[in-house]
Amino acid sequence: MTTHVTGTREEGLAARLALPAAEKDLTRRSDELARRRRELPWVRVDKAYRFDTDDGGASLAKLGRRQAGRLRRGAGAVPRRRRSATIGRAAQICLAVSIVASVLTAGAGRAAEPVLERMPADLEARFALSALPAALREGAAVYLLDPQQGYRLSREGTSGLTCLVERTVWEWVDFRDDIYIPLCYDAAGTKAHLKVIMDAAALRAEGMGPAALKAEIERRYRDGIYRAPEKPGLSYMVGPVMRALGPPDFKLHTMAMPHLMVYAPHATNEDIGAQPELADRATLVYPFIDRQGNGEQTYIIQMLGEAEKAQILADEKTLVEDLCAYRDVLCLPEMTHAQ
Repeated sequence: MTTHVTGTREEGLAARLALPAAEKDLTRRSDELARRRRELPWVRVDKAYRFDTDDGGASLAKLGRRQAGRLRRGAGAVPRRRRSATIGRAAQICLAVSIVASVLTAGAGRAAEPVLERMPADLEARFALSALPAALREGAAVYLLDPQQGYRLSREGTSGLTCLVERTVWEWVDFRDDIYIPLCYDAAGTKAHLKVIMDAAALRAEGMGPAALKAEIERRYRDGIYRAPEKPGLSYMVGPVMRALGPPDFKLHTMAMPHLMVYAPHATNEDIGAQPELADRATLVYPFIDRQGNGEQTYIIQMLGEAEKAQILADEKTLVEDLCAYRDVLCLPEMTHAQ
């Protein structure tokens, strides 16, 4: 049953009319933030930056002279001497400042976001593969995350299954350093959903912020670059540990919640007669719908039973302990950090 607020037509109209004022306030605050950003103090740059261009490597000064030449050639009727004395010099200075400011701003922006820590390769591979039933792991491909570049293939697969540990969830619009979601997709899901996860990681590594990343992913879906899986299939998430938003309050938890996700683009709980309530685990025993960011990324969720979960935790005891020893946030609630 939906918990979305309902009301009369008059109440709906009043709520809609209130939005423009909030949007104007947001615009004013955004403008103020932009002004403060422009007024940040300049910092002297002593490092000899070099940039890759179509013509090979170039220093900052060389780029300034090159751009100044382009501006002089397009300056129209401005006298040559005046162009040389004003436009050329000003162009060099402005270009140098803009390039250095871009470099410094990019660095500052990245520093403001949490920095992802690279997991030990063996631990990350085991963690990723734990999302699969043990009998399916041997033929699966594995990707490991390099936070500076994105995902890189660590092991070729033969079964069409592909596994990784998701660290950036684009639809949350929140870059954290403590998200760990081991999952595996079949061939159809690898081509569709896993590609989005891998691209999101690469764009984050390039310096794109969380809001811009969400907008870019949504644009790619609108433009047909990303699509729902072209045929039925599923994602395996039967590992012993994950750290993500979840029951009972849709807040961040480290939990054992093994489940399967069947692709169901644009499906709703009403379509299948499901009435899930996160706070009531009994309602999550049977299939329900989970919409992850958009209609294309919609799944039917089937939780594994308590007996199956207990067996998984027993079988993966060593991995569970190793993850807890690696980082506190990966300790299940009943565990303590290994010293």
